[in-house]
Amino acid sequence: MEKKYIIKASNILLENRLNRNSIESFPENCIPKNENEAYEIQDELLKLYLNLSDNEIIGKKVGCTNHEAQKQLDIESPFYGNLFSKYSEKNGCNIKSSEFTNPYFEPEFAFKLNNDINISKAPFTINEIAKYIEVVIPCIEIVDFRFLGNLKSIGVYNLIASNGGSEYWIKGNKELKLNTINLNNQSVEVFKNNKLIEKGNSSKVLGNPINSLLWIINELSKKNQPILKNYYISTGTCTPAIKLSKGDSLKINFCDIEILEFNYI
Repeated sequence: MEKKYIIKASNILLENRLNRNSIESFPENCIPKNENEAYEIQDELLKLYLNLSDNEIIGKKVGCTNHEAQKQLDIESPFYGNLFSKYSEKNGCNIKSSEFTNPYFEPEFAFKLNNDINISKAPFTINEIAKYIEVVIPCIEIVDFRFLGNLKSIGVYNLIASNGGSEYWIKGNKELKLNTINLNNQSVEVFKNNKLIEKGNSSKVLGNPINSLLWIINELSKKNQPILKNYYISTGTCTPAIKLSKGDSLKINFCDIEILEFNYI
């Protein structure tokens, strides 16, 4: 794809994000035909996001980390996007429905990195990347889609281009050392308006969220992209994505760790 169309596609995505609009499709010459083109659009979109006032990149998100979601999109591996300070909040926040079009939320675990990663040493092993983990943090990602239709019709390349569908990130207060939590089997319960609606587990995230961390670090290293100290890496959902409706009050119980709460007003 020519550079001018990559730039055009990224501007379309940002404009519709800021105006809270959805689109049926890109113009024909802006449609990403493969993964490389999709990430090229995402990279241009990243530049546009960083030009917004009071905004900086705070980390990365990994999407499609369970086999059911991968099967739905007909892919065999996850994808990634970016987390931004302007579109993040802490536990106990109110989220305005006017800022979204068709949002879903996902309970996740994030890792905060304790140092810049020397990507020249990739590929890494689990034991090698474990040394870069400062803390593990329960969190919530809110995804919203710039494109109309279901995931199958949107397609993975459009999802990747639009920042992996990531629109907002809510950080928990509890910070845990890796050796104090069993991420092979950590339960999560979701309550909507005080009613239990979903149960999940960290094992849904590629068997263990640390496998998701390993994947994205090795993937970014192959592309010579920096992975920096204090980055948060949000690793993928422990439950199916859950639809948000105006007026919802949510409690997500990361059992024996922390209860995350937010209101969708």
